[in-house]
Amino acid sequence: MKRLTRIERNTSETRISATIDLDGSGNRDISTGIPFFDHMLDLFARHGFFDLTIHAEGDIGVDNHHTVEDIGIVLGSLVNDALGDRKGIVRYGHAVTPMDETLSEVSLDLSNRPYLVCHMPEHMGVCGTFDTRDVKEFLRAFASKGGMNLHVNVRYGENDHHIVESVFKGLGRALDQAVSLDKRITGHLSTKGMI
Repeated sequence: MKRLTRIERNTSETRISATIDLDGSGNRDISTGIPFFDHMLDLFARHGFFDLTIHAEGDIGVDNHHTVEDIGIVLGSLVNDALGDRKGIVRYGHAVTPMDETLSEVSLDLSNRPYLVCHMPEHMGVCGTFDTRDVKEFLRAFASKGGMNLHVNVRYGENDHHIVESVFKGLGRALDQAVSLDKRITGHLSTKGMI
């Protein structure tokens, strides 16, 4: 079963084309016009072993917000489409990721019941041209369109770059676990008989 999909999304604010292969090896081709965000998406794909292509053009002259949120929408939709009926997946993923003085925890359930819980430090600011407060908007869109219950908890951290990097690495690692196929699971890992 090939778990690869492609999406194009064009609005008055953004134009995005993207592909994902959930069973890849971490190959990346990412260009969003926001260098720090490119770096974070690169880490997500590398640590999740996803082959990921994202090319985006957005109204970043106004603000990065639309581009970041819309990429969350597209990436979540890619994951959802690539999973198909979700039969045989492990469903749950969890990663605790240190990055120097920072420690974050990412847990998710590919339950098709979207929900985001996100606890990050109040002091978050700007990395390059990237407003780190947009991380939560990205995660909300990603969880909603990906059909996942996503919990992100930064236990502690001081450096904004390290905090966001820890979260994106953990997101890749947790999602890699959750999308993994287990031959012991013959249908859905749910008492309801479906996800």
